[in-house]
Amino acid sequence: MQDFAAIDFETANKSPSSVCSVGIVVVRGGLICNSYYHLIHPTPNYFLRWFTEEIHGISREDTEDQPRFPEVWAEAVPVFGELPLVAHNAQFDEGCLKAVHAAYDMPYPGYHFYCTCIAARRHYRGSLPNHQLQTVAAACGYDLKNHHQALADAEACAAIALKLL
Repeated sequence: MQDFAAIDFETANKSPSSVCSVGIVVVRGGLICNSYYHLIHPTPNYFLRWFTEEIHGISREDTEDQPRFPEVWAEAVPVFGELPLVAHNAQFDEGCLKAVHAAYDMPYPGYHFYCTCIAARRHYRGSLPNHQLQTVAAACGYDLKNHHQALADAEACAAIALKLL
């Protein structure tokens, strides 16, 4: 796969519609050609402090004055257009995308997702201690810094996809 958009969402709480940031990395011809990152005012708008501090560090203060998902998504879609989407544990990211579309009564266009976690399980067949993003990225020769920052995770996902898909 040489043309795709790697995507990653972070959430404010356990609700899949509570996306509070998105990172997108566009790959064409096997090369990263564009990227997009934005904080998002989440829906529902509450943060589980222990959850966000432990995972990504985004707080309510960070997103209070940020646009809501429909505005961010209107900017993001032209960045990746009709490209297939790739995510590590795509079930999570696709679930977030469907949930936040539903939360805003937005029609879901049926994006086509590929999963680098599933690809890693097939490729590495139990030779890794786990199939978490940072573990698979390292196995693919990518040094993931700032894990759980949506754009950094999307970049790692893109590197994995270029190697395994």
